[in-house]
Amino acid sequence: MSRRAGLLRKVAAVTESGSVRLLQQELPSVEPGMVLVDVRASLVSPGTELGGWRGLSERRRQGGDPDKAKPFGYSNAGVVRETGAEVERFREGDRVACIGYGYALHTDLAVVPQNLCVPLPPSVDYARGSYGMLMATALHSLRRCEPVLGENVAIVGLGLVGQLTAQFHRLAGNFVIGWGRHDMRVDIAKRWGIDQAINVKQDDAVRRTLSFTREQGLDAAVLAFGGPAGQSYEDLCRCMKKTPDGHLMGRIVIVGGARMEMAWIPANFDVRIAARTGPGYHDDQWERGADYPPVVVPWTTNSNLGLCMRLLEERRVDVDCLTTHRIPLESVEEEVDGLLDNPEEVLGVVFTNGGRDEAS
Repeated sequence: MSRRAGLLRKVAAVTESGSVRLLQQELPSVEPGMVLVDVRASLVSPGTELGGWRGLSERRRQGGDPDKAKPFGYSNAGVVRETGAEVERFREGDRVACIGYGYALHTDLAVVPQNLCVPLPPSVDYARGSYGMLMATALHSLRRCEPVLGENVAIVGLGLVGQLTAQFHRLAGNFVIGWGRHDMRVDIAKRWGIDQAINVKQDDAVRRTLSFTREQGLDAAVLAFGGPAGQSYEDLCRCMKKTPDGHLMGRIVIVGGARMEMAWIPANFDVRIAARTGPGYHDDQWERGADYPPVVVPWTTNSNLGLCMRLLEERRVDVDCLTTHRIPLESVEEEVDGLLDNPEEVLGVVFTNGGRDEAS
């Protein structure tokens, strides 16, 4: 059934002036294949949603129209309040993790397609569950990389997606070195157990990486950041394995919107794009309940997301160490503004709503 017209919800929105405001807007109707979720936590994806914390801080310094505000967010967790027609896998009261641009907003009430939701295990709290979108993005990048046990892998960029991608490669049995640009993020990677992490502004990344691989070179690398990546790409090329005839080999996966010019070099390595969270995302019919044949597409966005929740349940992935700030949704206007004074000290920011989670 559909929600009655006129019911309002609270939604966080980012302004042209670099601030975050809490708006009221009409709640979308709960159409067939959709679920209404009482949101308890949502995770900020700063690079995609805000242009980075530093970018938001710069926007604040430059000024802009504070009245032009756009709702944001695409990863949250909460409790099902209502289901639309043709929804059979969820019912009122179910705990769920949800994703989806334009759906899983930073809000108190979200209307989300059922295939962009998965059950949230009892032992996983809402804050951890809100990492679903970025976890599934990192997991899909691992699948695109096709790692083999025992390979040497570099993760370039230690933001949220980079940290999660590095954790997945460790789970896959690889030896992982992380390249970051901020001591805080390097320290966080060391805290959860990365094999090695370096600050490329202070260390010789090429020398340290070749030493890390015992002079064998990298089998694979992941560019996990947005913006210009020419220097990082050149440095990675100097770190890749080399055949006796002088050709570079291996795989480089782009998961963060990195941009670079690729001139011809003697190489036989692959450059791969890992877009989104897996098959199904942005297919409207699939999102609302249609499915792909599992024998053809075993890992969809939904199955990737479900696996992420299991990995959280079994404590195989650590997201707690990535969360640097928790902010009540009601306080986002004041507290986000305070974060921008020291953007390099911010990593995972979770907006909370509805009190303490019962999960441990």
